Order: sequence, then C-alpha cells, then structure tokens
Amino acid sequence: MVALASPIETSLETGARIGVQNVSHWFKQQTGGVLQVLDDISIDVKPGEFVALLGPSGCGKSTLLRLVAGLEPATAGTITQDGAPITRPDPSRIVVFQDPTLFPWRSVWDNVALGLQARGLLKSQRSRVDDALRLVGLTEFAKSFPHQLSGGMAQRVALARALVNDPQLLVLDEPLGKLDSLTRIAMQSELVNLWQRAGFSALLVTHDVEEALFLANRVIILSDRPARITAELVVDLPYPRHRGHPRLAELRHEALRHLGLDATW
Repeated sequence: MVALASPIETSLETGARIGVQNVSHWFKQQTGGVLQVLDDISIDVKPGEFVALLGPSGCGKSTLLRLVAGLEPATAGTITQDGAPITRPDPSRIVVFQDPTLFPWRSVWDNVALGLQARGLLKSQRSRVDDALRLVGLTEFAKSFPHQLSGGMAQRVALARALVNDPQLLVLDEPLGKLDSLTRIAMQSELVNLWQRAGFSALLVTHDVEEALFLANRVIILSDRPARITAELVVDLPYPRHRGHPRLAELRHEALRHLGLDATW
C-alpha cells in the first residue's frame, strides 16, 4: 500500500495566483500632506511561483507585501487572489516577518499551533502541527521554549507556524534578515526545500541580491520611493542552485546595475 502524503507535504502546485494591477499607494502624513510610496505597480505571480522584490531601503517593498496580504487596502489599483479581490487578511495568505514574534510563554509546539487554535481546528487537526515541525526539522524541540532556541531555530518555528495553515501564498518580509551569514545561507536552502515540497506561491522582500537570485524564479527590481518597477530578471536555473554558477554571477551584476551599485563589480 502506498502511503498518502500529508496535505502539508504535497509537491503539487497548490499556490495562489496573485494579480497586482496598476497599484499606487499613498500615506497620510501628520502635517496634512500625503507621501506616495508605490507608483503604478503591476505584477503577476503564477501558482507555485517564487518571486522576489529587490529595491532600496524605504522604497515601499514591505508596503506592497502588506497590501498583498490584505492588511490594508491599496489607494489605487487592484490586487487579486485567483481572480477575487483581496480585501482583508485570510489564512490562505500567511506573512513571515524578519522577527519570528514567538510567544515566550508558549512552547514551540504551542506556538506552531496558534493558527489552528484561532480557527477552532486544533482538536481535529493536531497532527498538522507535528507534520509542520517535522518539515522544518524541529520535532525534538516541540516542548522547548523560545528562549532555548537559536535565531535560526526560532525562524524555523515561524515558518512551521505559517506552514501549518497550508497557505496558498507565503508573504516573506526579510524573514532571514536578522540571522548570521552562515545560518542565513543554510536557511535559504531550507526555504527552497519547503517551497518545493509544499507547493505554495511565495513573494519575498529582501535587500540581499544573492539571496533573491538563489531563491526566486523571478526578481522584480524597484526604484527609489515612490517605487516603480525598473527591471525584471528571470532566473533561468534549475534547483538546487549552486552559488558559484557563472549565470548567477551574470544576473547579480545585472541586478546591481539596475540598482546603481555595479561600479565596483
């Protein structure tokens, strides 16, 4: 008898199609004026695709993620998931931030279980918590508490907490930004493996050019605020990728050129 895979381990493309069409966004300022952060952004994320956003600090990348996650409405334009307008947060779209934001008084298992518990599903789907912990390699730390974990382990808990909800879209706001360089490199490979196994779509914000090229199918490069799309790079390399591949070096130089940072390369 062939064992059926847990839903959390499916390799099928179950990811969402995200449409960002002509989106512009402004913030009201205390002085009474407005600050424009996004200018006519259009992006189509295909089901199961991994897309990275690169751009200068403060250009509006994280704001765009908030709009896609449904945390606030866009000032102008439309954002859709599988053709339906995104108007509010939804368990099918999970945000993973730079800070793991774990509850210190809850064990690793209980932190991962939060989403199911909030939706009233924990009693019937407890096994999903164990599945998620196994996926991120933390089964042996289920009873541990956040203060007993390294930075990389804490971020894996945050990823497990996202995966337990079987998201169609993972919204990644610099999730590896606070890790040391060696842990970050290891976590990049783990993130690719999780994405390939679970089949979700992914939209990543990062300031790390090499990280974007190592992880993503496409890299969207944004200008200074208000952010406009200045370039789109297709990373035409199979997985697993090797950081020393000459094609990655070519794409890195091209990305840096679009960012105005290629003078020393």
